[in-house]
Amino acid sequence: MEIGVVLMLVELERLGRALTFAELRSTAAHCEQLGFDSLWVYDHLLYRTKKGRTTGIWEGWSMLSALAACTQKATLGTLVACNSFRHPALLAKMAHTVDEISGGRLVLGVGAGWNQPEYDAFGFPFDHRVDRFEEALQVLRPLLKEGRVDFAGRYYTARECEIAPRSPRLGGPPLLIGASHPRMLRLAARYADLYNTCYMTIPRSAEAPLRRLQYACKQEGRDPASLPGTFLISMSFPDLLGWEQPKKRGTLTGTVQEIAAVLAEYEALGAAHLMFHLVPSTPEAYQRLARSVQLYRQDRAAGNAAP
Repeated sequence: MEIGVVLMLVELERLGRALTFAELRSTAAHCEQLGFDSLWVYDHLLYRTKKGRTTGIWEGWSMLSALAACTQKATLGTLVACNSFRHPALLAKMAHTVDEISGGRLVLGVGAGWNQPEYDAFGFPFDHRVDRFEEALQVLRPLLKEGRVDFAGRYYTARECEIAPRSPRLGGPPLLIGASHPRMLRLAARYADLYNTCYMTIPRSAEAPLRRLQYACKQEGRDPASLPGTFLISMSFPDLLGWEQPKKRGTLTGTVQEIAAVLAEYEALGAAHLMFHLVPSTPEAYQRLARSVQLYRQDRAAGNAAP
């Protein structure tokens, strides 16, 4: 099972600003040195509360391109790219290019989008998001895998479109689809190389999503074993935040040993890849998670079973 972390592009309350690129580059290098398998970014344009308070975030693909050039071995990916922000043919072109920059380390994560304030602020249509996504996949997947498509739909057109040059990998970068509802799960079963859902905590929280994915695969006539499940996990370190207890439910917490046991339980469930959203996203937090990962891998190498 692979284990990765999210690099925070958003404005952080503890700093009163977003991390600079120099800080993000340093964080990425630190995470590679700690042995994490993957680095992920979110794809948003802004967050805005109902009262109108805005929280900013760097544009994800621009940062991912830069990180592709200054990292060495970690898988890089989007959790997940919003389909509405880019034409799927352009997104495929971008993915092939970033895969080249990274030397074949990109996973293209995509989803239908959900955060209406950023749609309104940047002028993107919010209607028929899943319909648009279903059409987009009929453009995106052929361009990733074969480098060409000829498609005309209600929302997207890509006539005699061809990607050249292409990714250094035969078949292009893997396609990950983030999904939770039945129709999206069926699209994942039909088109994806990897499946993702969020925000998980203890391993039991992933059991129902896995059952729903297996049912969607059955509906689509696909072997569930051919669609690896990946999970974004929300995790907090209350002592690093000055909390005695988590302020709200819905985050994973625990000692180094307890988290190592949780990793083993996720692997026993059949998880192929875990991505951690850490609060706080500080060097100390990454280091503590890395110690749990090291202990989990040592136990696995020794043949110890999950509790």
